[in-house]
Amino acid sequence: MALYKLLHILSVVIWVGGMFFAYMVLRPGIGQLLKLPERMRLWDRVFNRFFKWVWLAVFLLLATGFYMIYLYGGMSSMPRFIHLMLLSGIVMMLIFVYIFFGCYVHFNQLVEEKEWHQAEEKLVTIRKLVAVNLFIGLLTIAVAIIGRG
Repeated sequence: MALYKLLHILSVVIWVGGMFFAYMVLRPGIGQLLKLPERMRLWDRVFNRFFKWVWLAVFLLLATGFYMIYLYGGMSSMPRFIHLMLLSGIVMMLIFVYIFFGCYVHFNQLVEEKEWHQAEEKLVTIRKLVAVNLFIGLLTIAVAIIGRG
């Protein structure tokens, strides 16, 4: 059981911590230093690497989360905070899937085509959705800690 909890928590740290770093540290740090083309190329490379880790985190969160629920007797025996964690996690995953397929794939294409202003518009959408996911992620962590009492 400890291994599943460890993988679950590490996945949360990688995903939510990565969003926090990108949103609160990297974004404001590079915004004034780099010109538009360099900024778009940097974000494209950052997303390319980070999203691979997020896909792994999503897989591990689902696999370990559902397995631990199974080991503890199923959803009917879970306290409410577990239900809230599962719901918020699924919402976060759906938002991420939209960020990836609905925004990032197009953003990547725009960067490759050197359509900098259109890429920047797509980046604004990604940034807003990451902010929503970061908020939900931090709230989910609070639910996990407070719910355990």
